[in-house]
Amino acid sequence: MRVPATAEKDFAPRVSASAPWRVVAASALPDFQLRVRFVDGTEGEVDMAGLLRRQQVGVFAPLRDPAVFAQVSVELGAVTWPGELDLAPDAMYDAIRQTGKWVFPAESLTP
Repeated sequence: MRVPATAEKDFAPRVSASAPWRVVAASALPDFQLRVRFVDGTEGEVDMAGLLRRQQVGVFAPLRDPAVFAQVSVELGAVTWPGELDLAPDAMYDAIRQTGKWVFPAESLTP
């Protein structure tokens, strides 16, 4: 006997659409840079070159391929790529509000 299908619950976190750090647009630029725009109109760049040129890049290794990096998109207010890779929009927002750019250092800050 088959059990009738039921609607699955959406367990995605509920975030106010007015949260200023929600990303609404992202596009890839040359040399592992991104251009992002937030819901409040704040715009800036994300420099991922330092991260992607590290010897140990971790889960972000696929983004070293410019064709994969160019597949950037926005999902639920975050910058994402295929393979469930994403960036923290709140940290990105804070840095861009302060300096206009969020830069990943060439080497990790932790040992």
